[in-house]
Amino acid sequence: MITGKVAKFETLGMLDGPGVRTVVFLQGCILRCAYCHNPALLSFQGGQEYTPKQLLEKIMRFKNYYKDKGGVTVSGGEPLCQTEFVTEFFRICKQENINTCLDTSGVGFGDFEELLKYTDLVLLDIKHTSKQGFKELTLIEKDRTFQFHDALIKSGVPIWIRQVIIPDVTDSQEYLNSLLGEISKFKNIQKIEFLPFHTMANNVYEDLKIENRFKGKQAMDNAKAMELQKQFIEMFNKNNKA
Repeated sequence: MITGKVAKFETLGMLDGPGVRTVVFLQGCILRCAYCHNPALLSFQGGQEYTPKQLLEKIMRFKNYYKDKGGVTVSGGEPLCQTEFVTEFFRICKQENINTCLDTSGVGFGDFEELLKYTDLVLLDIKHTSKQGFKELTLIEKDRTFQFHDALIKSGVPIWIRQVIIPDVTDSQEYLNSLLGEISKFKNIQKIEFLPFHTMANNVYEDLKIENRFKGKQAMDNAKAMELQKQFIEMFNKNNKA
C-alpha cells in the first residue's frame, strides 16, 4: 500500500498557485538549503502517514472553495522525495476534477514523467544557476535537477518560476543575467516570482538545534526584491520577443 508522510496543511492558501488552494506540506527533504524557511520539515522522521485516498478525503471538504481556479498544491519538504505517493494522489485528484499543483526544487527520485501526467502546474524553485552556487546553498549537486527538468520540458506542463532573492547571493545583475539563461530552456513559463529572503525561521533552527548557515544574515528588502522582479520580467519578455 502506498503511503506518504504529511507534515501539515494550509486549508485556504492564496499564495501557492492560482485561486484558493489546500496546500499539503510533505515531510522530508534531501536538500539542505542555507535559507530554508521550513527546517522542521527537513527530517524524514515525523509527519502523519496517509494513503492517497485518505488525503483526498481530507481535502474534499474544501473543494467548494476552489471554484474554477483553485485546487490542491503539494509542497514540502520536497514532494519529489515521495514521488510515487504524490503521483497516485494527483491521479485520483484528477478523477474528482481537482486542479493539481506541484511545488518543487526539482530534486528527488521516481518516475517524474508519470507524475507530470497528472500535474496541472509546477512551481519550480530555482536554487542557484551555477553548479558551485547550487552546491554551496543546498549541499548537493546541481546535476540532480536535470532529470526532472528534462521531464518537465517534455511534458509541456505550465510553470511558475520562483527565485529566492538573497542579499549578495542572488540579487546582482550578473545573477539575473544567468537566471535568464537558466530558464530559457523552459517554453511554458506563465509567471515569475521573486521571494525575498527572510529570517523568520531563525528561532526554529535554534529550537531544533539545527545549524543555521545564514544566521546573522540580513533579510532582503522587500521593495528591492520587487524592483528586481519587475526588472527581470521586463528582461524575460524582451528576450522572448527577440
